[in-house]
Amino acid sequence: MTFWQASSPLGGLPKIKSARSRRESSWDRTGGNRDFAVVPAGGTHVLADLTGTGIITHIWLTTRCYSPQYLRKIVLEMYWDGEDTPSVRSPLGDFFGVGHAVSSHFVALPISQVTGPRRGPKGPFAAAMNCYFPMPFASSARIVIRNESDQPIENLFYYVDYDLTDEPVPDDIGRFHALYRQEKPTQKVVHPATADKPAPWDLPGVNVTGDDNYVILDAEGTGHYVGCVLSIDNFDASNQEFTWPGEGDDMIFIDGEVWPPSLHGTGTEDYFGAAWGFPSGAYAGPYHGISLASSAQEHFGLWSLYRFHIEDPVRFSASIRVTIEHGHANDQGNDYSSVAYWYQHLPHRPTPELPPVEQRLPRRWPEHGLWDE
Repeated sequence: MTFWQASSPLGGLPKIKSARSRRESSWDRTGGNRDFAVVPAGGTHVLADLTGTGIITHIWLTTRCYSPQYLRKIVLEMYWDGEDTPSVRSPLGDFFGVGHAVSSHFVALPISQVTGPRRGPKGPFAAAMNCYFPMPFASSARIVIRNESDQPIENLFYYVDYDLTDEPVPDDIGRFHALYRQEKPTQKVVHPATADKPAPWDLPGVNVTGDDNYVILDAEGTGHYVGCVLSIDNFDASNQEFTWPGEGDDMIFIDGEVWPPSLHGTGTEDYFGAAWGFPSGAYAGPYHGISLASSAQEHFGLWSLYRFHIEDPVRFSASIRVTIEHGHANDQGNDYSSVAYWYQHLPHRPTPELPPVEQRLPRRWPEHGLWDE
């Protein structure tokens, strides 16, 4: 077994590999306890700027910032092997599994947030955030935080753990990618009305193209898709008789295929590992879960859902388009946002800029349990 050969998470632990373990962190170089960086409003901080060949194995960080909704204003970017545009670009909170500029306690296999009672100067939405997605690099790795808020990041604590090796990266090792997208609101497709309230399986309208679906990922190259976080603000519910967005089917189009795609699902809650709605509310499984459940009336409020294809990655040779209906046959107009995670060979399609801060802020935001409409 070489350094780069895959092994199961626990079964591979006895194997002694030829590598050098290293860490970049915010520890106080004076020997004191100010183990954090301060990032001014509009400023940038480099968490890691690595040279050589290796793999990032773990990222931990936590922040304190007094700008409201700062988890959507702070941006995380990652660059591999001297690339000009990042392979990772996402608001901080969304990358770590929860949308809507809030934090929520959950622990999945590749990412987690750890929250608890608010003490001292932490602010309303502080969290410890962890990422265990492996991130290989052949010559360099650069991880950057951009503060696009109007307040400084008073405290930025972080670890970036990695291994260096003298073995070259094999040709079949992809680079980690993650990209945030949003549609606010999704464009509702109006279907003929029915006389009575139909059962979910009798809802009017058909979708035989997938053209109007919400797009989670649209990538070119060779690689495999390993999951997403999808956040929904179901604000349109008050204008409809049927308010549940879970009837939206997932459709994944591989290598330029047209409808029907190779992977066609049966509903949003089904793709995210639940059924018959989300009967348990928030829960955290290793591969799928609900990291944020609505704090308003059932199904009407804010949701963040995750699904990781750890055991079942979706492979593509030329392109992939991961989509999901917003309601049955796209009959609902709500705010959708997402982060897709995938591996592919470089180079990748040029990474789009994020929407401006004011456009990516949530329509509704719960502060200390209260709703700001």
